Amino acid sequence: MSEENIIEKLKEEIDVIERHLKILRIIVNDGPIGIIKLSEITGFPPHKVRYSLRVLENHNLISPSSNGAVATDGTEEFINEFKNILKEIVKKLENLENTLD
Repeated sequence: MSEENIIEKLKEEIDVIERHLKILRIIVNDGPIGIIKLSEITGFPPHKVRYSLRVLENHNLISPSSNGAVATDGTEEFINEFKNILKEIVKKLENLENTLD
């Protein structure tokens, strides 16, 4: 795999995670909420929203209801933990950037 492919793959993965997190935040703030409404709010196509919902449900961060997706009891804890992980990743990226100077 070339360097360009590695970088492109990393960017794609970050985009997917960003989509999942945006959808999760909307569910936490505005849930229950369905696919169509999430698609309208985010601008993501319904098939991508559906995929994100499946991933979030598989990680027990949301659950389906008759009115749409709702957050689970562990969602806020996950979000807080994820924020801490992001801070660590940013530090690692800064260190990585410094190695290139």
